[in-house]
Amino acid sequence: MQKKLSLASAAVASCVVLAACSGGGGGGGDEEIVIGAVHPLTGALAGEGALMSAGAKLAVEDINEAGGIECLDGAQLSLSTGDSQGTAATGQTEAQRLVDSGAVALIGTYQSDVTQNVASVAERAGVPLVIDVAVDDAILEQGYQNSFRIQPNASSMGEDGATALEGIFEEAGEELSTVSYIHIEGAFGESVFSAFEEKAAADGIDVNEVTYAAANFSDATQVVSRALSSDPDIVVVTGYYPDSLLIASALQQLGSEVDVYGIANGAFDNTSFPGDAGTAGDGILSANYHYNMQNERVEDIRSRFEEEAGEPMETAAVLSYQAVEVIAEALQESCDTDPGAVRDAIADIEVDDPLLAFDGPITFGENGENENATVIVTQIADGQIQQVFPEEFKTADLTFPTR
Repeated sequence: MQKKLSLASAAVASCVVLAACSGGGGGGGDEEIVIGAVHPLTGALAGEGALMSAGAKLAVEDINEAGGIECLDGAQLSLSTGDSQGTAATGQTEAQRLVDSGAVALIGTYQSDVTQNVASVAERAGVPLVIDVAVDDAILEQGYQNSFRIQPNASSMGEDGATALEGIFEEAGEELSTVSYIHIEGAFGESVFSAFEEKAAADGIDVNEVTYAAANFSDATQVVSRALSSDPDIVVVTGYYPDSLLIASALQQLGSEVDVYGIANGAFDNTSFPGDAGTAGDGILSANYHYNMQNERVEDIRSRFEEEAGEPMETAAVLSYQAVEVIAEALQESCDTDPGAVRDAIADIEVDDPLLAFDGPITFGENGENENATVIVTQIADGQIQQVFPEEFKTADLTFPTR
């Protein structure tokens, strides 16, 4: 039986159920509960990592301002950060440091290979890890009991991304027979691509795979030329922000008239991308997890975040905020700061007011996956990101084809 908790819609009320504390069960309000957050705070992905850390920090501030964990006499949360520097080994070391320093739970980490190592630390230490962003299925295929993922995994993103793409072509009366799929090398890109390819191949669609190395990727011309050489009906891209921006620009420079569709893409549904890409971003579609643009609580959180951080709160940072909420609700439900008790509460939790556009509440299956995590499709229109699919999350009508 899952324990059902509901977050209020208003910003202040969103924290009333939540709070923080430290020490053993029944700790006092003068104590603090430490949550450890591991993200890339330096290196190529530091921009996104810093925003995610700031999202977690805002959640802690909101929870503490609302009075802390009520059942633990209003004990407060404290966020302790670790810098993965974008590498799996460093992320593992930082996670261990945070656990050794008294963190009762961890969140992180943005990169699948880093998260894999952090999950192993969490398992050995008996400390729960709430994965804010990391897509690779393999992270939770080890039979780990202490790791939980809020976002959809690679298989569901690749498969659902393929299903949505086929539906878009069908609605438009267009034929989809050939796809060129550009993806970054490594666990992230390969896992999403494999799921997409399997679904597409089953539906009779040819998929041309084009890969690129994450390191020293400064010119996408050759990669894009290879993708266009098969005369595809659409180009699909899975990668991080800097490389996806280069790919979009190269497509425009080469005069491509092929539509572009991201899956689990770190750029195409980012608020900054339309401005950075200019006309190269016009009409680009993206199948991804995304904050719910129709949710008033999300609007309030993002507004306050931008005032404090000076930058828009992207979906990854919203997930970091939500990860802290999940831990805090587990603390409130268990009324205990023992990591094992917190883990058990997370396993049974139900969060009825998710910040992302999901079909239902956040609930975790036996494998630690969020059972209601879903992919939605966004599109860049008039310099803005709009939700265009499915119908219940639409903020604008889909335009396709666009080129």
